[in-house]
Amino acid sequence: MPPAARTDAVSTRSAWHDVPRLQVRRFAAIAMAEAPALAEEIMTEIRREYPHLPLVVDESGEPMALIGIRRAIEVFVQHLQTAEGRPTVPPGVFQEFGRGEGLNGRSLDSLQAIYRMGVRLAWRRFADIGQRVEIPPPAMYELVDAGYEYLDGLVDQSVRGYAEAAARQAGERLRLQRRLMELLLVEHHRGDPAEALTERAARIGWPLPGKVAVGVLLRPAREAVAPAVGQGVLLDMEYEQPRMVVPEPDAAGRSELLHRALTGWSGAIGPPVPLPDAAKSLRWAEAAVRLMERGLLPAGEVLYCTEHTEALVLLQPEELIDDLALRCLAPLAHCGPTHGRRLAETLLAWLETRGGAPEVAARLGVHPQTVRYRLRQIRELWGDEIHDPDRRFELELVLRAQRLRGRLGDSRRDQ
Repeated sequence: MPPAARTDAVSTRSAWHDVPRLQVRRFAAIAMAEAPALAEEIMTEIRREYPHLPLVVDESGEPMALIGIRRAIEVFVQHLQTAEGRPTVPPGVFQEFGRGEGLNGRSLDSLQAIYRMGVRLAWRRFADIGQRVEIPPPAMYELVDAGYEYLDGLVDQSVRGYAEAAARQAGERLRLQRRLMELLLVEHHRGDPAEALTERAARIGWPLPGKVAVGVLLRPAREAVAPAVGQGVLLDMEYEQPRMVVPEPDAAGRSELLHRALTGWSGAIGPPVPLPDAAKSLRWAEAAVRLMERGLLPAGEVLYCTEHTEALVLLQPEELIDDLALRCLAPLAHCGPTHGRRLAETLLAWLETRGGAPEVAARLGVHPQTVRYRLRQIRELWGDEIHDPDRRFELELVLRAQRLRGRLGDSRRDQ
């Protein structure tokens, strides 16, 4: 803590306060006179230890770091004469140091090491001056404490600058990433987008993959934090239903990572497609999410479209399937709801198994004689059409769609 704030068990005054003012002024005068040389010494040592550290100069050609070091020393020494409150950390320069580290993608570790080196060199010089003007050791010990607290203030300034740079970079990267995703997910391009894709991907350091899968997510809560989907996955949380582009979705470990990251989320991931066809994968993912919202696909997880092809193919063209159902299932119109459903389930089981009464009965869990009775009714209702390959195909499509919608029982679950 600064000398003015230090207390002990005997007195509320610090050891530095007890130093005669004449000695304090002599100490400060010498330290202020030697501040430029001390700053040069610290700067030289920094350049020796960190030769690759970039050197930024001001309009006069003087290194900004040297100016900052000298100013920091002068502010600290001036504070020693008054010993009131805390020394005010020079704004701007040290914040700019942190900002520079952030913008260049470096951590603050080396910067903090440099600051500690500067404090050690400054303390060595101040200790020598203290001996010359006969400052008592207890007061000099307090000076060490004050120096390290002052260092904390410099670090705080740099951390603030670093955080600002990181936020700015993150915002810029998100903007560039969004532009890349917009180009990727456009259904129809004017001309060949390959060059623009390459340029936009390069700006965020995203290697262009051979294949991608596009996901659409449903938020578990409005303020849900973005899931940690892993390096290389493009995620845009700005949409009401966030989108993500998964590169090389079949790569080893990719699905396991996504499964862990998306725990608690719902949504769908479209089929893997070549990069130029990313919009097609998005279209299937959006279709799956719509079915999920209607309760026709399981919710509470992120599913893969490739595992629900039947539902996506049969339930999407809803009007067409409904129209086909009206025509194909017209013979059941005069049957009661329960009996009509049983006949439909029997017909579907027969179409799927292509077997006789025993096979169909085993699938439905009923007696073979019951199946024979129902099959006779089916032949009476549909006549010769039941043997027409095209009509059988249409019937199977319609009945599978009915089952997917929950209107027919799913006898396959018991197999």
